[in-house]
Amino acid sequence: MKTQTSATYRDADSAPRAHTVVVPEDREGQRLDNFLATQLKGVPKSLIYRLLRTGQVRVNGGRVKPDRRLNGGDQVRIPPVRVAERGESEAPPDAQLHRIEAAIIHEDREFLVIDKPSGVASHGGSGISFGAIELLRAARPRDTLELAHRLDRDTSGVLVLTRKRSALTALQTEIRDGRVDKRYLALVEGALPQARMMVDAPLRKSVLQGGERMVRVDSQGKESRSRFTELERYAGASLVEVALETGRTHQIRVHAQHIGHPLAGDEKYGEREFNRRMRDKGLKRLFLHAARFEFNLGERSYSFSAPLPAGLSAVVDALQKR
Repeated sequence: MKTQTSATYRDADSAPRAHTVVVPEDREGQRLDNFLATQLKGVPKSLIYRLLRTGQVRVNGGRVKPDRRLNGGDQVRIPPVRVAERGESEAPPDAQLHRIEAAIIHEDREFLVIDKPSGVASHGGSGISFGAIELLRAARPRDTLELAHRLDRDTSGVLVLTRKRSALTALQTEIRDGRVDKRYLALVEGALPQARMMVDAPLRKSVLQGGERMVRVDSQGKESRSRFTELERYAGASLVEVALETGRTHQIRVHAQHIGHPLAGDEKYGEREFNRRMRDKGLKRLFLHAARFEFNLGERSYSFSAPLPAGLSAVVDALQKR
């Protein structure tokens, strides 16, 4: 078992100073936080986000958010930071590495796909030392891994990473153009008014004091569309499949709340009494699972799927069908 010790850092050189990096053309479309992670190897992700939050990182002279997509030729100001001595960075615990490696469901030259467990963040950040991407990079140090998309920490299921920059940019283009088929399984309160229904409601994201993200339906928000299909109806709940036509933060959860059928186990957007009843049926987490992720690149088709986790299946089995 590895022993964790606090990481120590040294100055990058005898007189650390800010410098500017020009974004290469092959990094077109990469998120700023991921670009910084490649530039500041050994620096904790939490520090990278702090640098962004305090405006010390600039793109073309302006303050930017972590999810800013870069263009080839952009000028990124890198502030003076302290980087880890080789071998001194805190390593993930063996148990976390074994768990994430056991979650791998597919790998080839372009992609590595996992069935992400609930409770594991897609990436590290405020208060989270190791997300799925950091764990997989530690487990596969020779790979050049990047997240192609993200799942909320409490959501389980298919999470796709790329091993080549060309695969990342190609897949992200498909995602942005709405040509990826993403299907989720969710347990919602009550019965849908229709067996199949489209929820077309714009979503607006805000950050509360303390950094918590909240999303609400707002006419001034970004267009957001989710297709709900009822699969099974139970006493007081329904198992539904949700297909996303857009990929906004907390989209399924907020759209489900908006139509009056919140997700089981949703402590942020859900309904307290429904959550209590589902806990009595054994539910210990948010009932949301990324079941399928399909896309085409050129002449090749990709289809990745992950079965409903045992803990969620047990809850469904405990419910009475209507």
